[in-house]
This record gives sequence, structure tokens and C-alpha cells, in this order.
Amino acid sequence: MEESYGKYISAIYRHLQILISAELAPYRIGSGQYIFLMAIAGRDRMTQKALSEALLIDKTTTAKAIAKLEAEGYVRREADPADNRYQLLYLTEAGQAVVPKVQEALDRVRHTSLNGISEEEYGLMLSLLKKVLRNVSVEVRSGEKPL
Repeated sequence: MEESYGKYISAIYRHLQILISAELAPYRIGSGQYIFLMAIAGRDRMTQKALSEALLIDKTTTAKAIAKLEAEGYVRREADPADNRYQLLYLTEAGQAVVPKVQEALDRVRHTSLNGISEEEYGLMLSLLKKVLRNVSVEVRSGEKPL
């Protein structure tokens, strides 16, 4: 039987989530929220819909993560003055203050995960994973299955 790369991707993801959760616990940010916080931090302003699309995450999951970050005082939502149907997302002062700490924690986990991997190997790994993602994304979209 041929070995499946999916098994390894799944295990890596689960283990990374455990490490990230432990690192971010002092800030009350779960492994499911940090990606949203960091994406908002990298933008001047962003709608919740655009955030979902940028991260390839469904709108319901995005809404739940933003609600949690909002409850912790890291993110605020405002109606988009150009179109009240959309919410613009901003970091609060507390959100801006925690971003460097979250980045340091993510850097520690990244360093751990890449131990013994050269820059060339890392580049190849990213290239291959992007190809796999493109392949499966095309299939999902062609069948109109929700992301």
C-alpha cells in the first residue's frame, strides 16, 4: 500500500496546534484564533468577508474566531461606511500590543518545527504544498463544495 502524505500533514497540523496553544495560552488566544489576529495585524483595514477569503476559511469559522478575539479585547468590528452589510476589522490597543508577543511565540514554534531542514528543503516543501493546495482547491471549487 502506498504511503499517504495526508497522514503526515494531519499529524503535523495537530502537533503544531498543541505547541501553538501552549505558547499562546497566557494571552487567551487559541490556536484557532491567532491566524485571524495576525492577518488583521498585517492590514490597514479588512472586511470579515475578505479575511475569510484571504485565509481560505469559511465565513462561520471566521465569525466565531473574530467574536472570541473581540471578547478578549483584541479586535473591534465597525460597519463599513461604504456598505453597511460588511464589518471592518481593526486591532484594538490591546490587540496591537499582543501581536509582537504572538509573533515571538509563532517564531519559536516555527524554529522548533524546522530544526534540521535547510532553506532549500523548506522552499521545496512550500512549493510542493502550494501545488497540492491548488490542486485540491480547484477540485473543491469545481464541485462547488464550500470551503
